[in-house]
Amino acid sequence: MTQAQASKFTTGLLLAAAGSIAFSGKAIIVKLAYRHGVDGVTLLMFRMLFALPFFLALAWWAGRGKAPLTRRDWVGVVGLGFSGYYLSSFLDFLGLQYISASLERLILYLNPTLVLVLGWILYQRKISHRQGVAMAVSYSGVLLVFGHEISLVGEHVVLGAAWVFLSAISYATYLSYSGQLVQRLGSLRLAGLATSVACLFCILQFVALEPVQALDVAPEVIYLSLLNATACTVLPVLMVMMAIERIGAGLTSQIGMIGPMSTLTMGAFLLNEPFTIWIVLGTSLVLGGVFWVTQTPKVIE
Repeated sequence: MTQAQASKFTTGLLLAAAGSIAFSGKAIIVKLAYRHGVDGVTLLMFRMLFALPFFLALAWWAGRGKAPLTRRDWVGVVGLGFSGYYLSSFLDFLGLQYISASLERLILYLNPTLVLVLGWILYQRKISHRQGVAMAVSYSGVLLVFGHEISLVGEHVVLGAAWVFLSAISYATYLSYSGQLVQRLGSLRLAGLATSVACLFCILQFVALEPVQALDVAPEVIYLSLLNATACTVLPVLMVMMAIERIGAGLTSQIGMIGPMSTLTMGAFLLNEPFTIWIVLGTSLVLGGVFWVTQTPKVIE
């Protein structure tokens, strides 16, 4: 490996790690904002409103010199933007009102297993024995943390976990259907367009459901939403894309496994969430199962 290649590889590793940690900070910021009496619809609207200019710029930049979208492309972009970024974000924000940031991150990290299940349902792709065992390991980890949290917080954890699990299903649906559109439009262009559509959905939802007085929030909510939109939404998207370009999707995904651990650490220090052996054990099971799923050979055993 030449010095230039080594430098590119190191940069890719750092970008993947930074992107994963930045993504993980989203749940922490949302939990901090909820302490100021804001509701989920308003909080999501502020986040997406501040992120919209960046995503529009990304869509424009990635689409330079390329053919305009067809009607079929626009239908796909709207559908994917709705399921992958609007609905999944909305359900996630609802769930974070009731559960810890650590449990939320573990549930969302089940995405690779949900993609496998959707592939089996939608495309009749078989799930191998190894994949099935890996999924069982991951879900046992989530159930372990879930059981620990319900003993501390109460039955509201069930509602919160259900919202976040539905969020994970919504995003897995986006991943399952986005393959062909990514090939036609490119990952950056699709991400910019789909997230811009999601931003518009979030703004329209606020207009339809909330009174104008809901805009009167504490200054801390504005600051946190701006931080969420930039440092935990736009920048991670760019960093992960740049990492994939340098070291590939597989290694980027593996490095992303530090995300749940960073959420666990930030939750303990910034939110005073419990940091117990049960949570560490559950997190280890989830990460181990997901790693096994992503390493499973494509050949059906």
